[in-house]
Amino acid sequence: MKEDPRRHPFRHSHQDVETADRIPDTPQTRAPAYRLAFTDPDFMCREELRPVRLQLELLKPQMIMDERGIESTIVMMGSARIPDPTGTAEQPEPPVIETAAGGKTEAATGAAALAKWYAEARKLARIMTEKSLRSYGREDVIVTGGGPGIMEAGNRGAMDAGGHSIGLNIVLPHEQAPNVYVTPDLCFNFHYFAIRKMHFLMRAKAICIFPGGFGTLDEMFESLTLIQTGRMKKVPFLLFGRAFWDSIINWQALAEAGTISPEDLGLFSFVESAEEAVEIIEGWKNGG
Repeated sequence: MKEDPRRHPFRHSHQDVETADRIPDTPQTRAPAYRLAFTDPDFMCREELRPVRLQLELLKPQMIMDERGIESTIVMMGSARIPDPTGTAEQPEPPVIETAAGGKTEAATGAAALAKWYAEARKLARIMTEKSLRSYGREDVIVTGGGPGIMEAGNRGAMDAGGHSIGLNIVLPHEQAPNVYVTPDLCFNFHYFAIRKMHFLMRAKAICIFPGGFGTLDEMFESLTLIQTGRMKKVPFLLFGRAFWDSIINWQALAEAGTISPEDLGLFSFVESAEEAVEIIEGWKNGG
């Protein structure tokens, strides 16, 4: 029998779960009150248990990544709607998304014009994962949101290099499954956006933002705010495709209006290729 690694002599919780499943079926044992608290989904989903659920959602991925020895990550964020330009990705058809009017439409096809960024994201992930393998997959591990589009490209590039990668998926109203390139035992599912964002940044050595929509903008500005306010140390913050970002955000206007400081514009850099991004990340690690 495998030796129990625990340091205390108390009975294991797994044993009681198995024993509770074998107890006689009576009105008392069928009552919800009789269930073990930690195996009772109705109890765990109560409003009052939200602090416990938040803690568990933070703790589970943290423990698994610690056990895998992952020390630093390269964060890749971007649109879920940008397609693979080669059409070879092992991914289902684009999801059907409910519109505000209650109708249904396929995911927007306009993002096809941005398909070149899928290729650059995949290349970046491959290059950084090749570097990660030198540390036996402890440093520079690719982490994405685990979904399609740019996220898929990131996980796919890591697989191209023969390494592992992390996917931080989240339960959404429309059907979503992790992309097939995420390393299975590093594929996590979240209920709380806030805890998911924490896991994106807790090990971040660099943050790479590709063109995207509301979700990407949300993650980008929250990360920039943490760095701007000193709540997070400064790391390479790379925006892919200056033409896209300048077309949707008037950065200079923010500085001229005084809503950000001119030096805040130095918190991020624009890049146009995976190679350019790698050069900045490597230069940063070597002292700039």
